[in-house]
Amino acid sequence: MLKKGKQIRNAKIITFVAVNIQEKYIRRCIELAKNGLGTTYPNPLVGSVIVHNDKIIGEGWHKKSGEPHAEVNAVNSVKDKSLLKESTIYVSLEPCSHFGKTPPCCDLIIENKIPNVVIGTVDPNIKVAGNGIKKLIAAGANVSVGFLEAECNELNKRFFTFHKKKRPYVILKWAESQDGFIAPLEILRKALNENEPKPVWITNEFSRQLVHKWRSEEQAILVGTNTVIDDNPKLDVRDWKGNNPTRIVLDPKNRIPKDYTIFDNQIKTIIISGSILSTNQENVNFEVIDFEQNTAQQILHVLYKHQIQSVIIEGGRQTLQTFIDKNIWDEARIFKGNNYIENGTKAPIITLKNIEKHSISNDELIIARNHD
Repeated sequence: MLKKGKQIRNAKIITFVAVNIQEKYIRRCIELAKNGLGTTYPNPLVGSVIVHNDKIIGEGWHKKSGEPHAEVNAVNSVKDKSLLKESTIYVSLEPCSHFGKTPPCCDLIIENKIPNVVIGTVDPNIKVAGNGIKKLIAAGANVSVGFLEAECNELNKRFFTFHKKKRPYVILKWAESQDGFIAPLEILRKALNENEPKPVWITNEFSRQLVHKWRSEEQAILVGTNTVIDDNPKLDVRDWKGNNPTRIVLDPKNRIPKDYTIFDNQIKTIIISGSILSTNQENVNFEVIDFEQNTAQQILHVLYKHQIQSVIIEGGRQTLQTFIDKNIWDEARIFKGNNYIENGTKAPIITLKNIEKHSISNDELIIARNHD
């Protein structure tokens, strides 16, 4: 029997008390799932809780692609497996019904004769997309779907965007001065850096550490040619513990010197250019697009082809503005430093809605969501 939120088939009624209980345990599933942020790609974030007589007897989350899913970890954590036949399993996302790197979670639930299954939201992946629910119902399980659905969808905003929109979740990020510049004039930059290519910092060390945390949570980071030539960045997470994102570099005219850090083979790197002058290396791949038309769409198509579900676009201005002008972005994360540049490269022009603001020492962080 399938139950959709508070609308129940076969004239059965769920009281508000029961609904609140189900939401309580789905909320715990969401909390558990967040532990996997940045480590489960290309899989979604999933948490699971097993309850017997209103007491949690097992819980788990998906930690890494290729390793056991949340439901498996939850079942394995139950000390007395005989209780499973009288329990309810809660899961933030529909259990998988297909063989991937691991067996289907539906089969595990069925094999352990868990009679009740409560699901936060349906999996949009075409390999699942309701098939897990159908399989559980066919096996005789009582299935309820649609509890804290908005929160569960938000949890997997990257995964959902990838499968529904056929592109990665796009995060715009930049830092600007109090007077609206993201970089000083070239002559000032050279004076500050003594002619060595490296960044001129606008934000404080705490904001920079936060950016490295963000990098560890997303699958890729994208910058343009001038950013690489000016800063020779590593684009890694050296100020945070976690996985390095794939480096995406736009180099339409192949101007970036081959002795720059992006060619060091230490991190997976994709160079998107107008023509290929080099062959693929161990950890560096080259892709060609037409920079004269629909650049943003073509870039995202390349990332989708490489199974990249999320990308932070860190600059420079022209690269950021390309995505803003085409309205292809999901979040903007903008730092305002406590300094003035007076002349240089202006910050991108963007209209922000759904804004939240945070203080990071003497920096201000603005986060905005782009709802179509």
